[in-house]
Amino acid sequence: MKPCRCQDLKPGLTGMAPSKWITIKHSMAPGKVYRSIDGPSKKYTQEDCYIRAWIPVFHKSNFALVVGPHYRTEQLELKSYGENPINQLSGWRLRSMGVDIKSFIKLDSTSYLVAGSNINKSGNLTNYSDQNVPLNYTLMSAFIKKKSDRKEIGFGIMVSKSQNLRILPILVFNYNNPSGKSGIEIMLPKKVAYRYNLSPKDILYFRSEAVSKNYYTYGADKQGALFRLIDLDTGVQYDRQINKLIGVELFAGYRKNISNTLPLGIIPVRTSGLAASLEIYIKPPFKSKK
Repeated sequence: MKPCRCQDLKPGLTGMAPSKWITIKHSMAPGKVYRSIDGPSKKYTQEDCYIRAWIPVFHKSNFALVVGPHYRTEQLELKSYGENPINQLSGWRLRSMGVDIKSFIKLDSTSYLVAGSNINKSGNLTNYSDQNVPLNYTLMSAFIKKKSDRKEIGFGIMVSKSQNLRILPILVFNYNNPSGKSGIEIMLPKKVAYRYNLSPKDILYFRSEAVSKNYYTYGADKQGALFRLIDLDTGVQYDRQINKLIGVELFAGYRKNISNTLPLGIIPVRTSGLAASLEIYIKPPFKSKK
């Protein structure tokens, strides 16, 4: 039996996308169609910009803690001619601001415990200040076992609270083919991907990834309401490391809407369609301690 050479390995496998220190991402999903109760259907483009920066707080060989403040601005831009029958859609100032926290604990030479949290306030700031927007949070913890230098598995639990409390299991499975040119990356319920390494600096992904967003806003009755989207982005992703610090990630595919919660007076007509994103990232400039 071939021995497992795992003693110096960290979570993740060789060939996976690099760690990101600072991320700037722009996404677009054209062709959304909504209508009001008494009005005609109108076409919108869903567009958002997102930025996050990880700040190392504590780093030792068996424990690490990082904090990542993040900010998102999003809009639904009217693309049809004529009067906008859903005035609140194009007038929304959708904003999300918060912090991610991740920690890593090395239990032994092949086992790790990864814990994380996301705390944010997300809302329409046209009529509400951020002080009046409710707090959302997600907590997760997963145990990861390194089976070999080509395979790792894990399981855990995730708890989230926006409008309702949700508890979901987590399954992690990462595997590299013997050739070292390709692999499978699974982190349910968020992501399933097949990876092909074109070169040490170029990675091609075929993946499906869940995208969930919540915004506190108002309906036609001017009462507090929730704008919530759960989408599944499926398509092709290309990752290119330009130099030792900077990389770029391109995605194009289809966004399938899984769940759509809208304020009173707005009716969805078409919520699925094409989606694309451009992400520029900076890799950590500091070396990991061994």
